[in-house]
Amino acid sequence: MMDTLAFALFAFVTLASAGGVVLLKDPWHSALMLGVALLSIAVHYVMLAAEFVAMMQVLVYVGGVLILITFAVMLVQRNEPESTSPTDSNADEVVQP
Repeated sequence: MMDTLAFALFAFVTLASAGGVVLLKDPWHSALMLGVALLSIAVHYVMLAAEFVAMMQVLVYVGGVLILITFAVMLVQRNEPESTSPTDSNADEVVQP
């Protein structure tokens, strides 16, 4: 009974975080949701008595791929200005061809 309850809980966590990966607009939060989904999949492997596969899941995917994705998100993410009023823009500058 407890195994079924634990499976249902982590299945819900996996599906909810996978939905968060797709539906969240911020790439940083989407990458964090991907980490939660990958960790919950590792828990499923542990429940199947495949501890080696679970550890490889954590080491390779969470430890390697997710860190690479988060570095890429941090390096590529642009900073948006606080206000978008016309006085803050570079309207005074003349663009020459």
